[in-house]
Amino acid sequence: MVRKIITFPAEILTKPTKRVEDFNTEIREIIKDMFDTMYSAEGVGLAANQIGIPLSILVIDTTPKEEAPNLRLVFINPRILNQEGRIKYKEGCLSFPGLSVEVERFKRVEVSALNEKTEEFRVILEDFPAVVFQHEYDHLQGITFIDRLKGWRKRLALERYKKILKERLRS
Repeated sequence: MVRKIITFPAEILTKPTKRVEDFNTEIREIIKDMFDTMYSAEGVGLAANQIGIPLSILVIDTTPKEEAPNLRLVFINPRILNQEGRIKYKEGCLSFPGLSVEVERFKRVEVSALNEKTEEFRVILEDFPAVVFQHEYDHLQGITFIDRLKGWRKRLALERYKKILKERLRS
């Protein structure tokens, strides 16, 4: 089922999510809905709090990007174990429709998490998949990509987003 994507400045996007402790059928439904919602919005990643669920779950699917490897992964209670290198990438966000900004991230991350079958796994992500993961992981921490900007770059991005919202209200 496609769910409504929560947009900034909703409070749920600024609060850290809770660890998943109860792995019931509802968790599998949430994950399915997250993929359905992400695909419907033509995204490549989605965190559970972006659909109003304050749990530590994120999904990514880099298949739509030609320059990226085909990765479709579920991360429950993810942890970053190691990170290295730097990369700048122009990012968009489903919770900031119409806005994209250049963000600096780690080029390579090693991650530990549980998958949808509650099996622990580790994966090393590089380049675009690493960027997507870090963007969604930030959401789980209550951090948006705007928070990664400083000074005038952050003010400018927020002003652009306000203009986008005003234009959408007029339409």
